[in-house]
Amino acid sequence: MRCFVLAIFATLLAGQFSTLHSAEYDVVVYGGTSAAVTSAVQAKKMGKSVVIVSPDTHLGGLSSGGLGWTDTGNKQVIGGLSREFYHRVWKEYQKDGSWKQQNRESYGNKGQGTAAIDGDERTMWIFEPHVAEQVFDSFVKDYEIPVHRNEWLDRKNGVKMEGNKIVSITTISGKTYKGKLFIDTTYEGDLMAVAGVSYHVGREAKDVYGEDWNGVQTGVLHHGHHFGVLKDPISPYKVPGDASSGVLPRISTEHPGEYGAGDNKVQAYCFRMCLTNHDENRVPFPKPKGYDASQYELLLRVLNAGWREGFRKFDPIPNFKTDTNNHGPFSTDNIGYNYDYPEGTYKRRQEIIKEHEVYQQGLMYFLANDPRVPQDVREKFNAWGLAKDEFTDNGSWPHQLYIREARRMIGDYVMTENELLKKRPTPESIGMGSYTMDSHNIQRYITPEGYVQNEGDIGVSTRGPYSIALGSVLPKKEECTNLVVPVCVSSSHIAFGSIRMEPVFMILGQSATTVGVMAMDAGIAVQDVKYETLKERLVKDGQVLEGDFLPSYAAGKSVSTKSLKGIVVDDVSAKADGHWGPGHTVGPWVGRSYLHDGKNNQGKMSVRYETKLPADGEYEVRVSYSPHGNRASNVLVLIESEGSQKEVRVNQKKKPPIDDLFVSVGTFTFAKGQPAVVVISNEGADGYVIADAVQWVKK
Repeated sequence: MRCFVLAIFATLLAGQFSTLHSAEYDVVVYGGTSAAVTSAVQAKKMGKSVVIVSPDTHLGGLSSGGLGWTDTGNKQVIGGLSREFYHRVWKEYQKDGSWKQQNRESYGNKGQGTAAIDGDERTMWIFEPHVAEQVFDSFVKDYEIPVHRNEWLDRKNGVKMEGNKIVSITTISGKTYKGKLFIDTTYEGDLMAVAGVSYHVGREAKDVYGEDWNGVQTGVLHHGHHFGVLKDPISPYKVPGDASSGVLPRISTEHPGEYGAGDNKVQAYCFRMCLTNHDENRVPFPKPKGYDASQYELLLRVLNAGWREGFRKFDPIPNFKTDTNNHGPFSTDNIGYNYDYPEGTYKRRQEIIKEHEVYQQGLMYFLANDPRVPQDVREKFNAWGLAKDEFTDNGSWPHQLYIREARRMIGDYVMTENELLKKRPTPESIGMGSYTMDSHNIQRYITPEGYVQNEGDIGVSTRGPYSIALGSVLPKKEECTNLVVPVCVSSSHIAFGSIRMEPVFMILGQSATTVGVMAMDAGIAVQDVKYETLKERLVKDGQVLEGDFLPSYAAGKSVSTKSLKGIVVDDVSAKADGHWGPGHTVGPWVGRSYLHDGKNNQGKMSVRYETKLPADGEYEVRVSYSPHGNRASNVLVLIESEGSQKEVRVNQKKKPPIDDLFVSVGTFTFAKGQPAVVVISNEGADGYVIADAVQWVKK
């Protein structure tokens, strides 16, 4: 990707002197991502001719571009060709020759929420970039799928339409590909956009889809990727405290926007570097052309404030290597420098990619070499470098920028946080996701108090796996009837923050192709495929469409609502007012997790539990919580019955007396069919407030 503009010009030149190329296939897959491969394989398995028209030289996107520390979520929901990919990775690492710098035993077996190597399931979730690329190449070789690499869609005149159907696409080299079904598997959604399909860039306002976690999120500080992790606030000015001295680089002087408002900004990009501290395979961090040490002045202030977590996201992959990701208030995420990317021309995108490369290479060089960097930090970074045997045609630097978010289709059905949090059911599942709703920072701004702060970093648990709707990969019927979009899916910004994981893209690539091929065979629009027939084929092909899968952390700590007597309303079904985070550290709890207030916004946060009881009478009301020394001793519980309200204070430091789970807050009279309401509030709380479940037991 680093040199694709030069390649484009070369292909343009070649096209001027070559015979016009035109070919016809049943299925044309545009893109080179992991979803491109599973889409093409599924088409071939269903007996169709298929071609991958890839703007990239290397297949696999981020999965072969450095993201070897797989964001699995709950691996039980990863099925079909996606699971086969991880099985093929496992097979590669069964070969002794795959362990060149390290033996299998010394590697360990740590993964993200799962074992790296799962011998029982014959899958491997953590891997080196070159191994992933080998696996993707083996897929297309085994299924005899032609791949036309370095072919870029002509975004001005390259999509020929007849009514609401795509007839062909043409690349800037002059090659034309005719087809019956087209699949846009790019991170950018270029084919979708040129075909005239509706899409959105940026964050929707929170009230567009009735969400809590969309829009500008000033004041919300998740994950620790913000300046609130430091003991003292940091001044954004060149002379600390003096606004007239000017603002340090990498800080915006614009107002961040009102809380909950929409904008056209996207979460930060970075390269997922493959680093090593194995000297025989280590390339010292290069000093990039255009290096400017002043770009890291803010980082110096962070380091001088005592921050020392620079290695927290050097996640280990085989052979003494890492998948290195962003971590902390100033790290590899190039915050605020990607807003033009989604809609940018190829030339503009290349400028953005190059700027990210210089920034991130410069960051590593700065940390390892600048004499102003504290010596202990400098010495540790000097022990690391790029892995010599990765990305060998690109100076050991990743060939794929992490495009965490670009365009998102507005299609037949829009996935939102409400579906992911199970606040409403998802229709017609074609696969499942389970990862946290995760957005990286979107902007770095100056607070009203005159300090620097990051904004946009969100991490909200989906409280278990969720289904993904068929309509989310389908354009509106009036716009296009023979296109499916498994990557830039129809979803809100915050829902996409979970869906955007590589295993899910592979799942959706397979399912979307199945829809398209079934439509082709029936001579109908992709929107008209009957779901029951589709579901039967998806299940046959190993896709996981539904199920109540508990996360691994819940083992031995979670209590099912079905095992409890009376009427139980868990936090999943309650209405949270304010920014409650999911918790699963101290057990037991009811359901998948509990909520905590983060000890924030005292008096402004509450959780409302409401039900209608089956009979008149007296009910004992119980609330559950997980106790800890940091909990509030005076949590306010409001019980509404027969038009009156009673206040009770609960000490959440103490172990709950009923089954170590519940405490009674009293017995109250309720009327059949009338709302029975309990509200847990953090008003006046002297510690963390937990909101888990409420139980009504008939006396």
